[in-house]
Amino acid sequence: MRRTSVRGTDSEGGERLLILSAGVGSGHNSAAAALQQACAARTDIAEVQVLDVLKVSSVLYRALLGKGYFALVEDLPWLVEWGYDISDPPFRRRGPIDPWTRANVVPVIDAIKRFRPTAIACTHFLPAQLLASLLLRGVTDARTAVVTTDYDFQGLWLPGAFHSLFVAREEGRVELMALGLPPDRVAATGIPVAKELNVAPVRDVNEPPMLLISAGATGGDYAVSVVRQTMHMRSQFRATIVCGRNDALRMRIEQLVAPAGDRYRVLGFIEEMPQLLRRADLFVGKPGGLSSSECMAAGLPMVLVNPIPGQEVRNGDYLLEQGAAVRCNTATTIGWKIDEVLREPGRLQRMKAAARRTGRPDAAADVLTGLLDGPSRPLVVTRAAQKTILAATEQRVVATDLTGPSSLVRLIDSAAGSTVALLQTEELGDLQKRYASANGGLVLRRGRAPVTLHWEARRLLRAILRGDEALPVRVEGLSAPFRVLPR
Repeated sequence: MRRTSVRGTDSEGGERLLILSAGVGSGHNSAAAALQQACAARTDIAEVQVLDVLKVSSVLYRALLGKGYFALVEDLPWLVEWGYDISDPPFRRRGPIDPWTRANVVPVIDAIKRFRPTAIACTHFLPAQLLASLLLRGVTDARTAVVTTDYDFQGLWLPGAFHSLFVAREEGRVELMALGLPPDRVAATGIPVAKELNVAPVRDVNEPPMLLISAGATGGDYAVSVVRQTMHMRSQFRATIVCGRNDALRMRIEQLVAPAGDRYRVLGFIEEMPQLLRRADLFVGKPGGLSSSECMAAGLPMVLVNPIPGQEVRNGDYLLEQGAAVRCNTATTIGWKIDEVLREPGRLQRMKAAARRTGRPDAAADVLTGLLDGPSRPLVVTRAAQKTILAATEQRVVATDLTGPSSLVRLIDSAAGSTVALLQTEELGDLQKRYASANGGLVLRRGRAPVTLHWEARRLLRAILRGDEALPVRVEGLSAPFRVLPR
């Protein structure tokens, strides 16, 4: 765990922010680091901690989730794609966290209790699902944010309880609203990326275009093939190749490009990636969520190669749709593909403009604002409502198309105006018997929850009442025609 004190004029008694990530690849931790960096600009944060939940889990658990995933990507990509698609519908996997995972998250729960956060941001779905369980059990009442790290929303990221959900683009927000999620709990902020603190030097316009090739991310043999094909290009260019911590790959590529003199520069792991992104003209690599969002924030178009099935393919589809990328489906034509971009008059400039339009460089700051200035009570999606959302997904309908006892209703905090619960119409009857008020709404009360009250309703009350004895709420149906509300 890393600890950073954030001092400001209002730091006394300020927010205590815990950022939970999971080191499955580098993207989730990069998003966590971007949020940590953005904390320095706020005077209301007294302290921030960042924790990679896999680092405090067992070696076996960490290996299976981390190394096991990339082994499947390398050897069984079709299985990765199948797993992504099968887990895509929200709430397909319902119920408590499995015993093995629960045993491995005990150190995370201990860390939460020690730090006593007032706010928690999750940049991976594993801690997001854990936090939902802790909110419903009353273990924590910290404001909790789910911060997605790919352009397409994936169902595993939707937990049963949270305060704020931040998605990468407006289409993801529309998708969740169509399934019944309230617009006051979902925001399209973009993916958090680190800010470049030092301005990159201005390049001479007479210099040839600069390619930035992410070789470490594309894998050994494939990366070598990509670099080899650029050596056949007709256009003038210079290239920087970043191999990360893969020393063997770096040496292979150094030997490969040695005859080209100083046209190629080969690097290992570096901290100056933001500066390289801003000096380059074209990025060549995989469309990971963080790589893509960092490129877009820098106004850097992409040549997409060898995407991981599932989220990276979908990221690439979005970038292609925006006009900020081209895709090469085989390494043998990549030199030709880059030549086509560089030799067509005005094409590279148009792609750069599209990347700038797509980029969200202030996403980290926007996430912090949405979390810390957002609702203080969580939104609880009951198990029955989760079933309705899953059924709507499978039937390809929006929530307002559903009728009868399984249709959805919202409970709205009468004072704050925020949605505190999403439940089935059928569940409303039990609450109305006990908590009906004269004005047609409900007054939820801690002292009026007898043992006979259904356990799901007891969990709901515990989570949304927090320290209060009573909470007036109004009931709002979803019968109005679906429409996209203003952000």
